[in-house]
Amino acid sequence: MDMLLMTVIAFPFLALLLAFCFFMLALYMGKSIGNQEYAPVKGTMLNQLFHFNTLHDYHTDIAKTNPTFRFLTPDQSELHTVDTRNVEHILQTKFDKYSKGKFNQDIMVDLFGEGIFAVDGDRWRQQRKLASHEFSTRDFRDFSCSVFRTHTAKLVRVMTDYCHEGQVFDMQDLLMRYSLDSIFNVGFGIELNCSEGSSKMGSEFMKAFDESNALIFQRYYDPFWRVKRFLNIGGEAKLKKNVKLIDKFVHGVIKRKKAQLENRHDFNEDMLSRFLMESKKDPTTMTDQYLRDIILNFMLAGKDLSANTLSWFFYMLCKNPLIQEKIAQEVGDVTCSHETEPNIDEFVANLTDATLDKMHYLHAALTETLRLYPAVPMDGRVAEAPDILPDGHKVKKGDGIYYLAFGMGRMSSIWGEDAEEFRPERWLNNGIFQPESPFKFIAFHAGPRICLGKDFAYRQMKIMAMTLLQFFKFKLANETQCVTYKVMFTLHIDKGLPLRVVQRS
Repeated sequence: MDMLLMTVIAFPFLALLLAFCFFMLALYMGKSIGNQEYAPVKGTMLNQLFHFNTLHDYHTDIAKTNPTFRFLTPDQSELHTVDTRNVEHILQTKFDKYSKGKFNQDIMVDLFGEGIFAVDGDRWRQQRKLASHEFSTRDFRDFSCSVFRTHTAKLVRVMTDYCHEGQVFDMQDLLMRYSLDSIFNVGFGIELNCSEGSSKMGSEFMKAFDESNALIFQRYYDPFWRVKRFLNIGGEAKLKKNVKLIDKFVHGVIKRKKAQLENRHDFNEDMLSRFLMESKKDPTTMTDQYLRDIILNFMLAGKDLSANTLSWFFYMLCKNPLIQEKIAQEVGDVTCSHETEPNIDEFVANLTDATLDKMHYLHAALTETLRLYPAVPMDGRVAEAPDILPDGHKVKKGDGIYYLAFGMGRMSSIWGEDAEEFRPERWLNNGIFQPESPFKFIAFHAGPRICLGKDFAYRQMKIMAMTLLQFFKFKLANETQCVTYKVMFTLHIDKGLPLRVVQRS
């Protein structure tokens, strides 16, 4: 009886030990570890899990001595690179030989489904074609600018109250809410009112989406996430609950928009309307679930790119007050607001495309922010066939290749010895903004999948930055604070950005 009891007690531990041994064996088998034709191995997914909270700095430190390196997983090798030649190779030269891959799609599917960031092939081409048409129309550009001006004016009024009360506020949270309102208005023709606090469901949706963003990303470094999902425990249980809330909210948006489209006088040339019109041509493919996926992917790009970038932008301006004043001076010079004292509505009404195009220093400062704090800090592809990268390293079929946008912005080999400095002037030639190769400045991706919303994002960020710097000076609530990031698909500031504002005289 004692022997039987000991066996029963010992069995789970033996099973766990055996599973661990199989896991470690799978990590190292067939990975050509000692073969110098392949990128050097710098650890396994467990090393990355250990450094998870500072993951992008960890990758950057390795890349400074090994521009291309590998981590091992049970299924594959994961190559990480900051070599611009490799980036161009996988994103453009051999575009058809690299895909999102089943590995990435399995991780992303619960949140992003079959949206544009998660799919390849016909579904990607279909969504990109429709989105490309939308972004290229004059009506859409004018409509989006009108929305951005309206929401920015609201934001200035909120900040005026903070200024008069001497109140500390979370700049990132505020920007997230106003960006979410703008994106829902522009993309889906719906007034969400999340920023005004009148939409409890909208606020809950934003929180659930951001939490899910982080939880999905953690799957890349958690070898047991599938087990946790099956058992519905830990972060996977929280993710399931969040996705349920997200689905309920988004399907409500779709239902509401369909009802609006029943009345032609309510038709609006927003992106969701266009996709809904397409769904009538092919209702079996473009289901409500497919539309849900499109909405969430568009929202990730629209909300997070602009709000995250502006959050880091204002943080850098607080750390570099001379640059803040230089941009404010440019705003005054371009808008001639030094000569008068315009009210908020008058000021935003005059922010035309022609005015925005003259803001070269602001454009440089926003671009410099994206260089150091890219909205998507790392991204990648999966090899569909064996390949050799331009740097000479071999790739096996099924290997993942991730380009490190965060790390690339800090490489002296790419940007010079001052790579880690915030210096907008590096983008200017005689005061005129000069772009760089998208394979060097990779914040908006590159190649056939380059971000369609690049100009859209700059337009939104410029309108908001110009207006806020016209009326306020920004300071950190704690002048000694050095903020850091939260590890997720997009580069959020961890624990927010507490600021104070002072009226600009």
